[in-house]
Amino acid sequence: MHEDELEVAEEQYLRSLTAAEAEGDERVIEAALRPRSLDEVVGQHRVREQLGLVLEAARQRERAPDHVLLSGPPGLGKTTLAMIIAHEMSTPLRLTSGPAITHAGDLAAILSGLNDGDVLFVDEIHRMSRPAEEMLYMAMEDFRVDVVIGKGPGATAIPLEIPPFTLVGATTRAGLLPGPLRDRFGFTAHLEFYAPAELDLIVHRSAGLLGVDVTDDGSAEIASRSRGTPRIANRLLRRVRDYAQVRADGVVGLDVARAALELYEVDELGLDRLDRAVLDALCSRFGGGPVGISTLAVAVGEERETVEEVAEPFLVRNGFLARTPRGRVATPAAWRHLGLNPPRSSFPGAEDTLFED
Repeated sequence: MHEDELEVAEEQYLRSLTAAEAEGDERVIEAALRPRSLDEVVGQHRVREQLGLVLEAARQRERAPDHVLLSGPPGLGKTTLAMIIAHEMSTPLRLTSGPAITHAGDLAAILSGLNDGDVLFVDEIHRMSRPAEEMLYMAMEDFRVDVVIGKGPGATAIPLEIPPFTLVGATTRAGLLPGPLRDRFGFTAHLEFYAPAELDLIVHRSAGLLGVDVTDDGSAEIASRSRGTPRIANRLLRRVRDYAQVRADGVVGLDVARAALELYEVDELGLDRLDRAVLDALCSRFGGGPVGISTLAVAVGEERETVEEVAEPFLVRNGFLARTPRGRVATPAAWRHLGLNPPRSSFPGAEDTLFED
């Protein structure tokens, strides 16, 4: 694009973002804050370099890129990278999710609608049904699927040719993917949590797009409490912006950021209400553990899956909680963070030194 074309595109983009802000459409706002090219992506330097090489080679060969598997915790940019792949290859992006593909026929219908070079993004691909997975093997390798018509001895398989396409699979639990499916991806990447300095850049970029006046100290404060996750950083920025607009002069400075995040129950380490409730129940009610995850979930009034998939990974990663064969235990850091004196043993039941996977 020429410089004047870029300026026009940027103006149109900012107008659409402003309209979304006026309508209060959070999903549109969230999508508008996503980077639109690899050059705009902050962090993930190794993945960005590797993926850029894969895409450039495919462009030079004028062929669809190899299938791509993206793994990592939620909110790190797997969907964004899938959109960037389609944008970089100038091809449409088709989106679906593993839970939505419950039968092989569902997948056959999606694949039959693809055009040459399309990018098919399957989120949470590990949750796809087994019959659909087996159909996907042939589609990824031979660009062909067999559609079975009828049942029993009279059933016939009709081969259906599909145009070459690029499958981008995203998963938060790569270990649940069957080996045959995982091995058919030509490029795999694991996204890592972001450093505070990288999140600071993301907050500044998002603030510019949203028209938020943020100081360096205010941006750094938001970044430090964002749990290494861009999605959380953008969400906190919008909430702090609301606080600054209603209760301050509209400028997101250090004091405003701290006051807003305290109001929204996000402490200086990024722990939210659920995180602290888990630690408080573990330390105050169960003496630091060990305690089973189901009992812990009942104690905080949440579902087991919520505690296990939302709160626990962050608490384990930051050294507040440990998983042992006998149950969850609080570390000395957890006791200190709650302002409590830790017990004499660093880990109650420490004779079980093997941690769960």
